[in-house]
Amino acid sequence: MEAARRWARALARGAVPVAVGVVLWAAVGAGEQQRQETLKALPEVSPELLAERRRHNRLILEALREAAQTDENVARRAVPWRK
Repeated sequence: MEAARRWARALARGAVPVAVGVVLWAAVGAGEQQRQETLKALPEVSPELLAERRRHNRLILEALREAAQTDENVARRAVPWRK
């Protein structure tokens, strides 16, 4: 009988944190979807602004790739950053 109680307590101790984690995950997931929908509906999000952000992100990734492929300290280059 004592062994059954130990098993029950052990299962409860293991199940409670998992259940809390699942509930928090579901709450955060629902909030993330709502946040993305809100961001899409903002008036300042225009196709031009999104294109500019994509271009900016592309330039940053290009600079990171170049920095990863060379041993030179690219942060010390002159401002125009010509290849």
